[in-house]
Amino acid sequence: MKKNHFASLPAILALAGLALFSAHAAPSSAPYPDSTIRLARDAHSAHSAHGHDGHGSMTAPAESGLVNGVVKKIDKAGGKVTLAHGPLSNLNMPAMTMVFRVKDAAWLDRMRVDDRIRFVADSIGGTLTIVRFEPER
Repeated sequence: MKKNHFASLPAILALAGLALFSAHAAPSSAPYPDSTIRLARDAHSAHSAHGHDGHGSMTAPAESGLVNGVVKKIDKAGGKVTLAHGPLSNLNMPAMTMVFRVKDAAWLDRMRVDDRIRFVADSIGGTLTIVRFEPER
């Protein structure tokens, strides 16, 4: 019997949309509620079982820990940046476009929309935050 490897893709896309909606709909200092992050991780885990982890073209070498991303939007007043990024293995999250806080607001002055960057993100107090950043060479 042939398996449909794309069956979980709509669920992953719906959860990513929910995460983006939640970030804009909920007046909170955190870009995503913990429950949304857990849902996205669970969906990704279910999708990973299909063996599609190697599909991300935005992955960085494992030894550097840095992930490639593209700047989509900068919110200097809010201390946030929207990135299209490769998989975040330390957060067990698939490639997607999402909002992050930045550890150092001065980094936002060094970013421009459509810039390619390399970064490390982590969950700090339930808030997804860029903790290391460098322009792509």
